[in-house]
Formats: sequence, C-alpha cells, structure tokens
Amino acid sequence: MYENLLPRFLSYVKTETRSNPKSTTTPSTETQVAFAHTLKKELEELGMSDVIYNESNGFVIATLPANTEKAVRTIGFIAHMDTADFNAENVNPQIVENYDGESTIKLDKAGKYTLNTKDFPNLKNYAGQTLITTDGTTLLGADDKSGIAEIMTAMEILIKNPSIKHGTIRVAFGPDEEIGVGADKFDVEQFDADFAYTMDGGPVGELQYETFNAAQADITFYGKNVHPGTAKNTMINALQLAIDFQNMLPANEVPEKTDGYEGFFHLYSLSGTPEEATAIYIVRDHDREKFEERKQLITELQEKMNTAFDQERIAVEMTDQYYNMKEIIEKDMSIVELAKQAMIDLEIKPLIEPIRGGTDGSKISYLGTPTPNIFAGGENMHGRFEFVSLQAMEKATDVIVKIAELNAK
Repeated sequence: MYENLLPRFLSYVKTETRSNPKSTTTPSTETQVAFAHTLKKELEELGMSDVIYNESNGFVIATLPANTEKAVRTIGFIAHMDTADFNAENVNPQIVENYDGESTIKLDKAGKYTLNTKDFPNLKNYAGQTLITTDGTTLLGADDKSGIAEIMTAMEILIKNPSIKHGTIRVAFGPDEEIGVGADKFDVEQFDADFAYTMDGGPVGELQYETFNAAQADITFYGKNVHPGTAKNTMINALQLAIDFQNMLPANEVPEKTDGYEGFFHLYSLSGTPEEATAIYIVRDHDREKFEERKQLITELQEKMNTAFDQERIAVEMTDQYYNMKEIIEKDMSIVELAKQAMIDLEIKPLIEPIRGGTDGSKISYLGTPTPNIFAGGENMHGRFEFVSLQAMEKATDVIVKIAELNAK
C-alpha cells in the first residue's frame, strides 16, 4: 500500500526547491516552477482530475471526484514545495533501517555531524523504525516534501481502493511557504473546498489550529558619523542606537526564553555602520491584544528615542504577516474533531497544541477556507540535522485516508 511512498519522497527531496526571499516573482525560484510541473504530471498519471498549474500563484491543484452519492463536504489537503534558508543543493538522503533508539548516527563520513540522543533526545521515540536523514551537508526537505509525498500516496490509495468511500477531495501544492508569501495569492474560489488541512506539522500526532499573530518591523537607525578622534558630543553612532533600542525591549521576551503561549520580540537581523544601521525584528504572540501591544511598544520606543534628537533618527516600517487561525477555525471545530477522530481510530494520540510559528493555513483560513495543520513527520527541520521516519509518513498517509473516509459516513 505504501510501496511508492519512500521512492516518491526520495525523488522529491533530491529536487532543489529552495525559495528566495529577495525575489519579486511568484514562485520565487524557477526550481519551484519546474517541480510544480513535475507534480502536475504525476497527478495526471495518478488519475486525478482537473489538474491545473496556476501561473499567477504557483499552485498545482487537482481533484479526486467523490465516489459516494452522499452529500458531504469537500476536503482539501495542502503542502508546500519550497525548502528553508539552508543549503538544499545535492541532497543525498541516508536511510537508517531498524534504528535502535540509542545509537549515534553519523551523517557525514568523518562524523563531524551526528544525530545523537544527548543533543536530540527525540531520537529515542524511533526505536525499530526506518529513518531518513541528511548527509550532513544539506537540509533534508521533509518540510514539506514529506507532506507532498503523503498526500500523493493517499490519493493513490483512494484511487486504487474504490471500496473506501469519500467525498470530493482537492489537493494543492504551493510555493514560498518558508518565506511567508506562498499563500498570499492562494485562490480559494478556484480551490473550492469547504475546509482543508495543511500536512506540514512535525512528529506523529500533531494537530494544530492555533498559530502566532505575526508582524515584521524593519527599523532604520540614522547616525552622524565623524572622526572618532574628535567625536565627543558630536558623533551619533547608528549601531549604538540599535543596541540601545534592543536593550529597551523586555529581556526575557525572546524566543530562547519563551514557550507555549508566550510571545516574543526576535532580533532577526542587524547590520550597518555608525552612519546607518538596520534591524529586522519579528514580533509574535498568540493573543491578538498582546500582539497589538507588542507592536505599540516598538512605536513608543521609536518615539521616545526620537525625542532625544533634533531630527528623526529612528524610522520604523511595520508589516503584519499573518494572524492566529484559531479566530476562524474555532467558529466550526468539527473539522478539528474530524482529524482528531481519524487519529484516534488509527490509535494515534492526538497532540493538540499551539504552533509557535505559522503555516499556509494561517493565511488560507483568513482567505475563507478554514485550514488546521496535521503532522507530516519531520523533526529538526531547516537544517543538517533534519530527519523523518518512514513509519511516521505512513501514519500521516493513513490519517489523510481516514479523514476522507470518516467525512463520507
């Protein structure tokens, strides 16, 4: 039943599809366009209907027609094609069969990079399973090519097993999730699903319908540079202004000191000279009111610092990125309960917890299609220590099939 899952996944991750935040095109890279056409062809060969590549937004969409006469809701399953900001060229997956849950796994031949239970205690959860890892030089791409492989395999299972009754199913594979813009142009009317799920979570059991509210603050600090030998009472160091600004933010409200529902200010980038410096912050909070307070604090600090000078030396450009999809999904929790019941029926313990981040589902929910997030199996995403269990991908595939089946009852 899963015979094509691993070969499919390995083929996907060997295809480079890293997104580019500096690009002005959609998708942001031509490699994603090429991969989209590969997926389109595979969907057609699989027997899916209405297979389309939307050139305006980079999404490949397809339909599996209903095989039940019951009037049931149309479900969508979504995954993203791009990989994160880490080397993704020449991905060389390593397969570790029947992992014992204790041994150190060498990623590169020299053993410079390893997966070990001291640094990654989550490895202990995978005793007896087949792990797919990197070779230490690239990321793996399980985020989110495991999701694509799972959706594709689930559609294959449903097509080959017409005794499993289901309503209309829509699938979509999209670009640029990792740079936060992939779902901006998602066409919910064209997708035409009553609700959907992104297959973009982590370990087995994850079921998420809460995300951060998110904003980005681009802050420019304007200094006055003079010779340091004669700088007293004259120089205004833009880099020092940036440091002063950072020091006025709450010291404990940073990613490395928060978890659960705690929000943060994250200094993502800092560069410049005494003449001019730029800081980029990402602002996060699950609570909308606290989120707005965080943005207001940045504005207040800007105003406070500017009053100390005879001209504006701190300029802030703030942009909202996405909002907590809970505000949409909680209006109809049946779609969360459907996924939860599917997991229970498969003897998978649902892990319902907030995402300390966002998914395409955040934006798609606000566009009109409520879209919770389901596990795809990957661990340690976005770097050389990424891995995924084959058995976890099989379980994710089973969840897709079970959701379709339960929806038709």
